[in-house]
Amino acid sequence: MNQAEHIVCRARELVEPRWQAIARQERRNLEKVLAAFHAARVGEEHFAGSTGYGYHDIGRQALEQVYAQVFGAEAALVRPQIASGTHAISACLFGLLKPGDHLLSASGQPYETLQQVIAGPRPTSLTALGVEYSWVPLVQEGSRAGDVDVPAVLDALRPNTRVVLLQRSRGYTWRPALSVNRIGEIIAAIKAQRPDVVCFVDNCYGEFVEDLEPPQVGADLIAGSLIKNPGGGLAPAGGYIAGRADLVSMAADRVTAPGLGDAVGPTLRVNRDLFHGFFQAPHVVAEALCGAVLAAAVFEQLGFPVSPGPDDPRADVVQAIRLGSPEVLQLFCRVVQECGPVDAHVTPVPGEMPGYAVPILMAGGTFIQGSSIELSADAPMRAPYDVYMQGGLSREHVHIALVRIIEQFSHAGYLPARMSAY
Repeated sequence: MNQAEHIVCRARELVEPRWQAIARQERRNLEKVLAAFHAARVGEEHFAGSTGYGYHDIGRQALEQVYAQVFGAEAALVRPQIASGTHAISACLFGLLKPGDHLLSASGQPYETLQQVIAGPRPTSLTALGVEYSWVPLVQEGSRAGDVDVPAVLDALRPNTRVVLLQRSRGYTWRPALSVNRIGEIIAAIKAQRPDVVCFVDNCYGEFVEDLEPPQVGADLIAGSLIKNPGGGLAPAGGYIAGRADLVSMAADRVTAPGLGDAVGPTLRVNRDLFHGFFQAPHVVAEALCGAVLAAAVFEQLGFPVSPGPDDPRADVVQAIRLGSPEVLQLFCRVVQECGPVDAHVTPVPGEMPGYAVPILMAGGTFIQGSSIELSADAPMRAPYDVYMQGGLSREHVHIALVRIIEQFSHAGYLPARMSAY
């Protein structure tokens, strides 16, 4: 056993109790999914798919029933035509908001591509069309640093506030993801003051990480991507929206067209993959969480700041690691790419991306383009050079990648002092 392998194996021993807790979480979530499949009487006939307009697609109807039950929602829209999580969230915002309404982001500024939807320079953004927008900074100091500043959110509510947006995952920030319990507390405080306000949660990266989902603690609407957690690594594309039936219907009008809503949208030949992926999702998310915990333990032992720590509670599958320099960051992402099953021969380089102020470095040799439930890593090229590692269809894949990262870091001279203890 070489030195790098020894470091990772030692970390595995340390995180075994956390892995056992994740396994118990996986079983609870799988029981929920299985119960929903049974309630919808899922059968072979639901896998055929539809073409053209997609009218009367019984598979799509059953799949949306399954999603709604598992997420504790009145209704759900699950469609391969939704291109991304940003697309799903955008459909919700454009469906709910009209000129003169106020949108309040309660969890700081949303991630960059969503900022383009809300207040970007294009004449089609929400603010360009007359929607008012403001955001409340997160708590900056003390034991609650990174948390939602609830008193400030309540003060920021306006008479015309229509939607309060909460981002569950950390995005490209060094803050904890919002737990479902915390989301429930925030929503309860908002509803106590303004019961008419729609509380909308960007649920990306959070599905199946905990026992509950946001609609079960008061969220009116959630949205996410099928090439993240709920697709289970099998969904080839798509997104979902779930929550109150009237709100889902309004968002559906923006996914398709007013008057068509959820009645159209062919599923082609992907129904089987969407069902299968959702059934596999609790297991795949558990594997990704085990890999993230292992990565946190490895890099913490090597002296790098990590968020969350290996023993910290988790509300999403993202692991942040502070690497400290552009050279270390680029090497990390290069090795992650080399460890992927697809395009391992490609070297990722920083590049300009729509909606981002700095170049973004993205590594992901994935079967599904852009899938972040498969092992991947990305980062904005800015100090202090944090990398955001997510996914891993198996913890063993993450183990292999971690060993190779340590080997390459050692070869490049980035770890000599830290590795001397091993």
